[in-house]
Amino acid sequence: MSERNVVVTGFGPFGIHSINASSEVVKSLPEKIKDVNIIKFEIPVVYEIVDEKIPELWEQYQPILIVHVGVSERAQSITLETNANRTGYIKKDYHGCCHNTGDICDDNSKDCLKTGLCINDICDHLNKSGKVKACISNDAGRYLCEYIFYKSLYVDHTKVLFVHVPMLNQPYSCEQLTEGLIIIIERALEMLMLSEEKSL
Repeated sequence: MSERNVVVTGFGPFGIHSINASSEVVKSLPEKIKDVNIIKFEIPVVYEIVDEKIPELWEQYQPILIVHVGVSERAQSITLETNANRTGYIKKDYHGCCHNTGDICDDNSKDCLKTGLCINDICDHLNKSGKVKACISNDAGRYLCEYIFYKSLYVDHTKVLFVHVPMLNQPYSCEQLTEGLIIIIERALEMLMLSEEKSL
C-alpha cells in the first residue's frame, strides 16, 4: 500500500497573536495517527502565500485529509467550521496587503462551499470524549482562516476540515487542544475509510 498522508496546517503570527495557538497545536501532533502520516505546516497569514502553498500541498502529498487550523480570540471551545465563502476578503493580511482581486477568493467557483465531512458527528464525538468542548460554526471570519478553507474546499470538499482553536490557556492548554485535534482527525479518518470500504 502506498503511503497515506494527512496534511495539517496552522498559521504564523499576526495581530495580537505573537505566538499563534493554531501553529503550536499543529506542531504538537504526533508523526502518525492511525498509521497515517501527519504532515505539518505553518502558513504565514498572507493571501499570496496561501494562493501558492495550498495547490502545492495537494499536489505534493496527495492527502486523504487536509485539516486547516486557526486561532480565534472569541472562541471558548474547539470550533468546527462548516463552510467558506468566495467573497468578502477585505481585511489586510500580515504584510498589510489586501487580496489582489479585491475581495474575491476565486472567480470561477460557487459563492459558498461546504465540507463533505459530517461535522455534526465529529463534534458530537469530541464532546462525548470529555476531553474538551466543541461547537459548530458557519462563519469562519472572512479572513485568512476562511480563505484557506475555501481554497482547499475548491480542490476537494470531501476531505477538508477547518478547526478554530481558542487562544492558549483560555481555557485549554496546548496539550488539551492537541488531544482534541487528534480526536477530530481520528474520527474524520474513520469516516473516510468507511466510505472507501463501501465504494469497493
